[in-house]
Amino acid sequence: MGAATKEPDTRGECGESDAVMDTGRQSLWQEEPAARPRMADPVRTAAVRAVIIVAITLIQAMVAFLCTLASSWFAFPAVLGTVASTVVATWGVLDVWVTRQVWVQRNGVRSQPSSTARELRRERRRARRQQRRESREGPSRVDRAAA
Repeated sequence: MGAATKEPDTRGECGESDAVMDTGRQSLWQEEPAARPRMADPVRTAAVRAVIIVAITLIQAMVAFLCTLASSWFAFPAVLGTVASTVVATWGVLDVWVTRQVWVQRNGVRSQPSSTARELRRERRRARRQQRRESREGPSRVDRAAA
């Protein structure tokens, strides 16, 4: 038990050595790039606010339902509060949508410079410019009028 040097434990999942049994499996955790960019700060703030409001509304609805089942005096005020909260929650969700639309309109959508579509547009533009240059240098104006 009292070994002078400690060797790192190289055993795999079932106790066998990794050097002996290399299965070629990928590791359990791999970092991958995000599928889409992070939300803008104002949009994220509105989304967090909407989630909190919707959660509170759901809790109020559950309280109103349970108070109604129990025939409690608190059932009527709870239902009124739930109706008001539903209106506010609807506003909160719409606020996220409007905030996102406003942010996109003000700041635009960032496209990648290496976009395939952009490169194709550049090539078409170059081809049109080249055709215009060639048509200017080519036939005379008299030939164009006759055609």
